[in-house]
Amino acid sequence: MTALSVLDLAPVVQGSSVADALSSATRFARTVEEAGYSRLWYAEHHNTAALASNATALLIANAAANTSTLRIGSGGIMLPNHSPLAVAEAFGTLANLYGPRIDLGLGRAPGTDPRTAAVLRRGARDDDEQHFARSIQLLAWYFGEQEDDAESVQLSFGVHAEVARNTHVPLWVLGSSTAGAAIAGQLGLPYAAASHFAPFQLSEAIWTYRQMFNPSAPTAQIAEPYVMAGANLMVAPTRDEAEYLFTSHQQMFLGIRRGERGPIKPPVREMDWAPHEQQMAESALRISAVGTPGEAAEFLRTFAASYGVDEVILTGYSHDPALRERSFRLLAEEWGKVPAA
Repeated sequence: MTALSVLDLAPVVQGSSVADALSSATRFARTVEEAGYSRLWYAEHHNTAALASNATALLIANAAANTSTLRIGSGGIMLPNHSPLAVAEAFGTLANLYGPRIDLGLGRAPGTDPRTAAVLRRGARDDDEQHFARSIQLLAWYFGEQEDDAESVQLSFGVHAEVARNTHVPLWVLGSSTAGAAIAGQLGLPYAAASHFAPFQLSEAIWTYRQMFNPSAPTAQIAEPYVMAGANLMVAPTRDEAEYLFTSHQQMFLGIRRGERGPIKPPVREMDWAPHEQQMAESALRISAVGTPGEAAEFLRTFAASYGVDEVILTGYSHDPALRERSFRLLAEEWGKVPAA
């Protein structure tokens, strides 16, 4: 059976505070573990009132401290925003604190608008594919024995991350196009596709990843290709309620496209969008399991089988945090059932 995991962006709902959002995220982590999901990841975002997932490593530490078996990680750390040394020290610390439950998913997007990205990066422009791949190679070295040879010294300038040494934190490459998929394959790492909001090159990206996969690469951590793909989720006892609740997710997506970064809004019976906006949103969010538990599970099984996906990572937003928790619990209960022949 395809594994199910969860991506949380610590949504801030209208009428609540960031403290409320982080408290909800803590409860949600416990719910995800109790429901039996494989892993919980947090995504890095900046300069938005809708999401509190800014300091990703801190959210991971909080979730790990409030769970005991669930894998916790980043989906992802936007590597151009950070020094690889700082990332290695943060995740090496997490691995030493919480053992082998920590994942490090790495992306190349800014996770924000261009102006904020410029502030985060303080003028740095090292965000091309080659630099991204070399940064991942450096991180793999930090999490290993950190033996000095000519190539590693060229990468690290002879600087070590003692707290990360021999922690062997699993690395993932995130992407929404064939570029990220090719890097994941060449480095022999698992690939996570951002198909929950960018499904347009999913088939081509998975094909590229499998074609380029090199289990003999120095950075390789797996023997065979492994693909995780994102999907949106809203499950309720009836399809009508699920579609109604999903409008909060649609409004958030539309707000991002309009440059409106406000908190998560209550659901509405009718979306206020122009025809071109509706077409854009429905196309970008087409990998969405919205409906009753049975309908959502059937959609996800078909999706996973159609694309040859090993694991599906789910995300979803609700103005009422309790209804988001219910959505993920209902799907997990349904997923454990044997589908009809």
